[in-house]
Amino acid sequence: MNLQIAVQLYTLREEMEKDFIGTLEKVAEVGYSGVEFAGYGGLKAAEMRKTLDRLGLEAAASHVSIENLKNDLDEVIKYNREIGNKYIVCPWNQYTSKNDYLLTADFFNEVGKKCSDEGLVFCYHNHAHEFEKYDGKYGLDIIYDNTNKNYVMAEIDVYWVKYAGIEPSEYLKKFIKRLPLIHLKDMEREDKSFTEIGNGIIDFGEIIKIAKMNGTEWFIVEQDLCKRSPLESIKISFDNLKKIMKEEY
Repeated sequence: MNLQIAVQLYTLREEMEKDFIGTLEKVAEVGYSGVEFAGYGGLKAAEMRKTLDRLGLEAAASHVSIENLKNDLDEVIKYNREIGNKYIVCPWNQYTSKNDYLLTADFFNEVGKKCSDEGLVFCYHNHAHEFEKYDGKYGLDIIYDNTNKNYVMAEIDVYWVKYAGIEPSEYLKKFIKRLPLIHLKDMEREDKSFTEIGNGIIDFGEIIKIAKMNGTEWFIVEQDLCKRSPLESIKISFDNLKKIMKEEY
């Protein structure tokens, strides 16, 4: 299994605002194989592709708001094809009823088919609120039960699964061959706050085993809030994750 490690650039949002390309250079220096975008810093696709190639980084995925998916999907697809990115990810949506989930599933099927027709893969990224239950079923499960597995894949965020009171390694078993991307972040025991991978309570060894079974392509490190420099945090997470992966292999 060629499972690579990327970083979600939202973690470095303040650094990216000040120096987008310089921050990418620092990510490459840490040793990451790829990056997951949360915006493109105003760079045109050709310049972005040139920068990634120069730094030896791959475009692992792009987070694209549901508004942009609705209003600008053609441009999203065009840009990501040009930078060599395969995965388009919806990072967030709000729901107030079971019908909201069903309507979202219908929309995701449309987006996923269009992405598939263009050689891309569409995924959805969860938070904790999708684990509300409707008729005994998690909202997130309603989405995946009502979408075509060939058009809508999963980018499960293990922190938010844990936050919802569910063991991530058990939940991930639902997504055999439907889990190309996994978001990794760790959780402090005392207050459930974010921490670096390996410094908290999440069992990443079991998650790695499930990823191997699923044929997952990318582990994507993210830390929404850091108690130290975000660049220091992503290095700690990278080094610890590499060590855990080595132990599991």
